[in-house]
Amino acid sequence: MERTLDPNQKAFEINLDNSVYGTFAEIGAGQEVARYFFRAGGAAGTIAKSMSAYDMTVSDDIYGRSGRYVSRERLVTMLGYEFNQLKTRLDEKRGADSRFFAFADTVAAKSYKSTSECHGWMGVRFQHEVGAEASEIVLHVRMLDQVNLQQQEALGILGTNLLHACFFFREDRVTFVKSLIDSITTDRIQIDTIQVSGPGFSHQDHRLWPLELVKRGYTDTVLFGVDGKVLSTKDILYKQNVLVSRGSYRPPTHFNMDMLEKGQKAFCLKLKEEECENLVILPEISMSKLKERGEVISEDFLARIDLLNHLGYRCLISSFATYGELSFYLGQYTNKRVAFVMGYYNLQEVFNHEKYKERPGGIFGGIGALFGHHTDVFVYPAMSDDGKKILTTKDADVIKDIKPLITYLKRIKRIQDIKDYDENHFSIWSRVVLKMIQNKEKGWEKMVPDVVAQAVKEQCLFEYPCDV
Repeated sequence: MERTLDPNQKAFEINLDNSVYGTFAEIGAGQEVARYFFRAGGAAGTIAKSMSAYDMTVSDDIYGRSGRYVSRERLVTMLGYEFNQLKTRLDEKRGADSRFFAFADTVAAKSYKSTSECHGWMGVRFQHEVGAEASEIVLHVRMLDQVNLQQQEALGILGTNLLHACFFFREDRVTFVKSLIDSITTDRIQIDTIQVSGPGFSHQDHRLWPLELVKRGYTDTVLFGVDGKVLSTKDILYKQNVLVSRGSYRPPTHFNMDMLEKGQKAFCLKLKEEECENLVILPEISMSKLKERGEVISEDFLARIDLLNHLGYRCLISSFATYGELSFYLGQYTNKRVAFVMGYYNLQEVFNHEKYKERPGGIFGGIGALFGHHTDVFVYPAMSDDGKKILTTKDADVIKDIKPLITYLKRIKRIQDIKDYDENHFSIWSRVVLKMIQNKEKGWEKMVPDVVAQAVKEQCLFEYPCDV
């Protein structure tokens, strides 16, 4: 079994590589990353410059004025300035033998004067080969330690891990991401964004990197925009009403799309017209059960993200097992209403007391977390097994003691039945469509939007047996 290096050993391994040469620019928590390289020995062969421009006037004079000093934009400006300056000064002297890098971070660490969120941006712009165009990796991190000194220590370890991974694990995404938390834990640092670009990562789909964060539990969610780019959940949800539909979307079906459409229509009846126009609609896919079974295949999630993007939707990937956990998470980022649209059988699962036996708050804790202070649930009905009855919330098969709770939530309109459903979609199940696709059975195309059927066939998604 390969031994994991501690941050001192990683810094020393980089210092021993005569081809790696660059600068460190750290703002907000000391020069903790550079410190590891100075202490490890041999730093003269690695560090061209180390600096920390704390004074805003000085920082602005170097990097230009900034609206927000702890932001991705500020970090990218720092990386660009430091890397370009390094190349300008040393390319002629060392360019033929060196892989240049610029490491930077800008963070808001714990302060006795402030109670704001402790977070920051960290990144590296580097040459993966001598003479290559620059590649870049950017992280957003949340610092969870309660003491400034501990936050500094954690940032120093993370930064050292990041720089080491750029030069030693770049071609192995799984090892790269896994190594970021070496010698620290997710109780101290949460990495909720990772973005890669440039020739050093050209052979990899950039969306696989943030998926790896969720897969490993380094963050709870990752949000993909319609263009497939990673978005900030905090920025997208801020002061917005949100409609969420959990599902496998493997693949997205007419049932999924109709449920989203009718859920949006029902939710809009409770909102002002201008609020409905800015409603954030999020199909959400959970990794929770797959993580438990060790069956997470990132490429499979990419296929689902692609299909939802084709249909014009963003896509939220999460690690939450329950609706309550997801609702609580979303409620941290918006002070507006959150709504879930779910199928009849999902409602039964939400109110199934057996599902909460291992949960500290039991069923009432779970239901409380789901509904909170401003959450609505819209329920899309189903057909009974004998095909003779439309099943709605009043038919929910739950223990009799829970029935009054559903009745109460319906009475105060926190749970509502969707009325304008399409019975033709009741028999469409994603798992059935998936099996038909894999077996190349006829008829599945009519159960999904045309753009989905076309993409599945052209890209051989979900094990569709394309003819070679």
